[in-house]
This record gives sequence, C-alpha cells and structure tokens, in this order.
Amino acid sequence: MPRSCGSVQNYFRQVDFYPDLRRNQAVLEGMTIASARQGRQGRQGPAEIPVVVHVLYRAETDNLSDEQVASQIEVLNEDFAGTNDDIKNVPPIFVDRVGNPGLRFALATTDPSGAPATGITRRKITTPSFGVDDRMKAESTGGTDPWDTARYLNIWVCRLSGGVLGYAQFPGGPPETDGVVILSSAFGRGGTAAAPFDLGRTTTHEVGHYLNLSHIWGEARVPTCTDTDSVDDTPNQWGPNFGKPTFPSASCDNTPDGDLFMNYMDYVDDDTMVMFTDGQVARMHAALEFSRPDLGLAPADPDDVPAPRARRKRTAARPQ
Repeated sequence: MPRSCGSVQNYFRQVDFYPDLRRNQAVLEGMTIASARQGRQGRQGPAEIPVVVHVLYRAETDNLSDEQVASQIEVLNEDFAGTNDDIKNVPPIFVDRVGNPGLRFALATTDPSGAPATGITRRKITTPSFGVDDRMKAESTGGTDPWDTARYLNIWVCRLSGGVLGYAQFPGGPPETDGVVILSSAFGRGGTAAAPFDLGRTTTHEVGHYLNLSHIWGEARVPTCTDTDSVDDTPNQWGPNFGKPTFPSASCDNTPDGDLFMNYMDYVDDDTMVMFTDGQVARMHAALEFSRPDLGLAPADPDDVPAPRARRKRTAARPQ
C-alpha cells in the first residue's frame, strides 16, 4: 500500500463550511512571506509542546500500549530536532539544506482543568473505521472531544478508511477540530505499527501539515510542474514519490540533483524520509508565531480555562 495523506482533501472539505479558513490562511501566508523577507527568525516555539493522544479502538489490538504511544513522542522529538539516526542518509548535495526545527514534544501532564493527566485518553467505540470527516474528533459522533486545541496538540489514533494513513488540519481551520489523525497501524514504533509505515514518520508528516507545511510538490489536486510548496530550498517536483527511490530521482527538469524525495513532506516509506529543510523550518516557526501563539502555554489563571467549544453545524461537502 502506498502512502496516502488526507490533509488536502480535508482542507477542501472544510472550506465548504468554514469560510474563514481561506482568509486565515491568506493572512498567515502574507505574514510568513513578510517575516522571511525581513530575515526574522520568528517564534522558535514553546519550550515543550504538550500532546494528548486520543486512542479510539473497537478491537483490543487497536488499543495501543502506553509504550507504543511513548515511542511516537520519541520519534517526533528526534525528527523535529534533527537528531534522527537516519539523517545521515541525506545525499551530500542536500546536506547544507537540512534544517532543525528545534521543537520538543511531551505527553501532557495536566488536563485543561489543571488536573494531573497521562496525556493519553482511551475510548472503546463501535465504528469500524472513520473517514476524512472529523467524526473521530467528537464524542457525539463516535469519537473523543479534543482538549483545548489552542494549547495542546491533539492527536487521534484510530482506524481510517480509504487507504489513508493520516491527515492534519492546517492552521486557521475550525478550532473544535484542530489537530492530527493517524491510522492505528502507522503510529509509533513497534506494537501494531506495520511496515513500511512503522517508524512513526506518518505523524511527523502530518505534524508538518499542522505547522503549515505543504506537500513538497505543492497542493494542486492534479500535480503539475508549476505548483509550489512555497519553500525556496525544496526543488520543484512534479508529484509525490513512493516507496524507496534511489538518488537522483529527477522530475520537472530539476536535474542533476533531482527531487528531495527524502523529505518528510513527500510520500516515500518511513525509512526513506529523514529531513526538513531550513525553508520549511522558517515556515513552521512562522505558523507558531502568527497562528498558534498559545500552543504549549498554560492559562494565566484557572478561571481563564475556556469552556468546551460547541461544534459548528456542517453542510454537505462537495465530492472531491
């Protein structure tokens, strides 16, 4: 099974019922471009991003162990700090483009009310699988309600239909559905994780989207050589790479070095994606500064803890 990400599908689904998404994205894009032109470093991120993992399981095999959940946090900390062992696999020609986001993740130790927590919630469900429709993100539709999405990175782990490994919500979308969704068998290392998506890189990829990274070839519904990921140091490429390409793998006249297929935002196997670029790092930092400023911050006072957000009524989305 090749890698398949539902983030772009989710984006176009959401703009049908949440008109502020396009406007919010346009504002963030303008601020990101201005920040880059000024040479600003942007917000480097909170000292630690608290993560809550919502495990949704029908069969006990999908009730992931604490150890498997912890392994995914380890992967995020390696990949978003550039300390992953396989970063040595970057071809020499691309080594000077390797970026270090400098981000750290940890399972949340307190819930939104300030009570001690493990950072893991579990719910036994009756739904065989979920689609790219956010139904796993609310108890009323068979899932689990998020914790305050402004302060926590919410990750839902469940069975997904249609061959999708995961999807994320880009910055600027509905607050009540913000976060990342990952297929149970593509989460973390060991346990239920199944090759070739058994090294936790699906979550790395989707957290990249959550921090406003596009797929490395762009976001057009039909790939073309004129599309862009809005990052200057990623070579233009026609579309996704799958499996384990050999270097160089060229498209769109980007010879002799070819595609940056070993980037986390391509579609290659987990053991082949190993790096972000400096340009992608700058883009993630801009998203943290301008669109996710409260991520990782505690309320100033217990009375400031927001009440649970009501879910917005949805209209039917156009077929993709």
